[in-house]
Amino acid sequence: MTYTPDSDLDPLLLKSENEDIHILIDHITDKGEGRLALSADSCEQLLHARLSNKISPEDVALISTELRSFGGNSLFNLFRGGNGVPYKELLCDVADHLKVNYNKNNDCAKIEMEILLKVLEQSIEKMSDQERKELFENLGGKFTGTGPLMMASLQAAISASGFAAYKLAAIVAQSTAKAILGRGLAFTATAPLMRGISVFAGPIGWAITGVWTAFDLASPAYRVTVPCVVQIAYIRQKSLSKKTDVHCPKCHAPVTVGAKFCGECGERLNQSAQ
Repeated sequence: MTYTPDSDLDPLLLKSENEDIHILIDHITDKGEGRLALSADSCEQLLHARLSNKISPEDVALISTELRSFGGNSLFNLFRGGNGVPYKELLCDVADHLKVNYNKNNDCAKIEMEILLKVLEQSIEKMSDQERKELFENLGGKFTGTGPLMMASLQAAISASGFAAYKLAAIVAQSTAKAILGRGLAFTATAPLMRGISVFAGPIGWAITGVWTAFDLASPAYRVTVPCVVQIAYIRQKSLSKKTDVHCPKCHAPVTVGAKFCGECGERLNQSAQ
């Protein structure tokens, strides 16, 4: 079999942190228990990479292949060379399954964000007004009450700030990992950057965790592709946030050029940061 890298997926995974790749491996291997659609050799290789904390390009290629294979009919995969469907095709399939309103012509980052917003929209219905207000404040939006205006306000806040998009991705990915894997993400060096998101352990996190029971994940394929897409969305937003030229020296949040204080933690910025 000749391996064909996916331009929307492989480059992103190759530059990702090991801890974030570990979550994908756990989703694909069912926390190491294995799956019927996953060969014993593939499962063993992925678990070895996870335990050794060394993710090689070959491991990334296997993750990409196995994930994309879950997104396509096995007979079709034979004609595709065993690589599975393109990631964007898998992504659109997940969006369709979750009944997301999206444009197939948009790039993967935009479609992933629409999926995250769909999960959040379902979760918001289970929150109190105080919890909604707290969530909106964390994402830089203004809580305007229930109804279409509420989601429109949230979408506007996220569109206006790449950091808000990163926070949203982190909130949903964290809650998804806890619901399905029983553990959250490892933020390591970026933990100060997530200073304000107390929603992880509170009622808001529980609401997002509980929403997964409302989505139909009965299909073995969707039990892999849906949580993996959420994790990949988080990895992509994390990568995009690092491309900002100016960051706070204390919490590492992106800051506006010329700002005197960090909008995230309030740290006074020195001249070089400004």
